[in-house]
Amino acid sequence: MDKQSEMDNSESLYMGSQPLRDNSGKSSSKAKMLEGSAWMTAGSIFSRILGAIYIIPWVIWFGVYSDQANALFTKGYNIYSFFLIAAIAGIPSAISKQVSHYNAINEFALGQRLYKRGLLLSVGTGIICAAILYFGAPFLKDGDPNVNTVLHALAWAVLVIPTMSLTRGFFQGYQEMGPSAVSQFIEQLARVIYMLTTAYFIMGKSGQGDWVYGVSQSTFAAFIGALGGLLVLGIYFIKYRKRLSYLSQHSANELVVSTSTLYKEIIAQAVPFIIIGSAITIFQLIDQYTFFRIMNAVSDYSTAVLNNMYAIFAFNANKLVMIVISLASAMAVTSVPILSEAKTRGDRAEISRQVTDSILLFAFLMIPAALGMAAVAQPAYTLFYHLSDVGTAILQFNSYVAIVLGLFTVISAIMQGIGENVLAVKYFCVGMIVKFIFQFPMVALFSAVGSLISTAIGFMVVNWLILRHINLEYGLDYRRINTFIGKIITYAFGTFLIAMVVTNGLYIVMDPASKVQSLLVIAAAVVLGGAFYLYFVLKSRLADEIVGARAAGLRRMLKIS
Repeated sequence: MDKQSEMDNSESLYMGSQPLRDNSGKSSSKAKMLEGSAWMTAGSIFSRILGAIYIIPWVIWFGVYSDQANALFTKGYNIYSFFLIAAIAGIPSAISKQVSHYNAINEFALGQRLYKRGLLLSVGTGIICAAILYFGAPFLKDGDPNVNTVLHALAWAVLVIPTMSLTRGFFQGYQEMGPSAVSQFIEQLARVIYMLTTAYFIMGKSGQGDWVYGVSQSTFAAFIGALGGLLVLGIYFIKYRKRLSYLSQHSANELVVSTSTLYKEIIAQAVPFIIIGSAITIFQLIDQYTFFRIMNAVSDYSTAVLNNMYAIFAFNANKLVMIVISLASAMAVTSVPILSEAKTRGDRAEISRQVTDSILLFAFLMIPAALGMAAVAQPAYTLFYHLSDVGTAILQFNSYVAIVLGLFTVISAIMQGIGENVLAVKYFCVGMIVKFIFQFPMVALFSAVGSLISTAIGFMVVNWLILRHINLEYGLDYRRINTFIGKIITYAFGTFLIAMVVTNGLYIVMDPASKVQSLLVIAAAVVLGGAFYLYFVLKSRLADEIVGARAAGLRRMLKIS
């Protein structure tokens, strides 16, 4: 291979796999954001869908124990999620941001050295947090001895996932989202296969097995999935090894940074990422540790009834809504390294454009997805769980709350990308205080829905504070944003109405309790509602704002003038 070919091959890691990219500002950054978002959205959506589909046979096999199993699963997972975020320690996002920063100034070797030092940190935090979770389980069970067993099973995943997440962050720093997306999917696939296999052999054959042991094995599946995801990343690392070596050898090498400084840099960047990355989980933990106490104080419901109520809003509905929120998460991951580059260059106009584009992309995808989920709430809940008026109502309301949570996910990542980590944490703390203030009255008045209301209010306050700050510092094109979102809401509401009419119309002749018929109802509603939305965003040229010239190609293909 000649030197020029080697250089071209090596640059593709940093510049991405699409040769059409350039470094000329708006179009280049927008192309990077769109491709990165496409990769991460695909990986995240497929993983979330897979993570939701397994529920159907899982619930059937657990039979009469399914609601109790869901409640136990959720209690364990909420605690595990917090420890996992602590173990990851915000290091992957920090690495992504800093690697992107060093790459922008041609210090590739320094970015790779940063990754290696980060590996040592992630292994250390993984071991410490896994040990605390395992041996501290008796103190975290909050009166439910079964949680102890589940936490022991989950501790193993905390050992492996930090290293996997860190490596994803490293690739994202090069704006290579493919490795993250593929490993995320394989991680979920391996996890689901193990979950369903163990659930079948423990519960599926008789429906009368040890359901607590079944749940513990379902949670241990997180460790199996992590091994699968780590294997995929290892394969990608081998694939890119020569390219990384070339970039390292041809770095500017003008910066001299000591190992201790690198560690300080990682930690300084990582701590705010821990808090912001665990924001939704922290709110869920507030629900977990206050919901039962508040309901016991204001009602005479039994523990079994409260467990069922908790399972409906904290696990059942949340599991489906997270499919929608994953759209925002994918966009958030993509925006951090791009904004970090612009910040490094001191390009305030580019930051303003990127923030505006991120908000428009969020609205374009998230609003119709959330309203669509609300429209098919009844058949969706029936398909994954069982026919339930309460479950349907909570899923509908949670779908609207998802827009607020999704917006927080995107704009908090923007704050991190532009280096406003500490301020983002301060704003989140304000939102958490608001959550605490509203938690008791909302839960007392509206029970399960009350937890969602207090969460929505808390994050709405945070979102307002963040957007206000970004606008003051960089200026947002609010005229463009308001016009765009106004049209999106109009078309999304039309999609919602069509999906509702289709759902209610088909249920006149179909059995609402049938899972198979519910699937058919969802398919019809999604196809017709989605066709309506696609037609009008193409017809109105709204899609051109997001995908550019590709929209014209879609119009020609679909014969839309």
